[in-house]
Amino acid sequence: MEYVINFTWDCEANVWIATSNDIPGLVLESGSFDALLERTRFAVPELLALNAPNIQPFSLTFKSERHERISYNG
Repeated sequence: MEYVINFTWDCEANVWIATSNDIPGLVLESGSFDALLERTRFAVPELLALNAPNIQPFSLTFKSERHERISYNG
């Protein structure tokens, strides 16, 4: 089974947020992309064990998105 995890940058809070439509209850945040990736790798198996205990093995696809607004007063 494959699960998609979305990482989105929140520029107001200065954090990355991990969510997934495939994994109920997955909502994590961190100021570091790499730290969030590690946290997500540990949290997902626990959440899947609670929500879908008979699904093994599984793979994760991580998608990231970051938008920034830039002003230039040249």
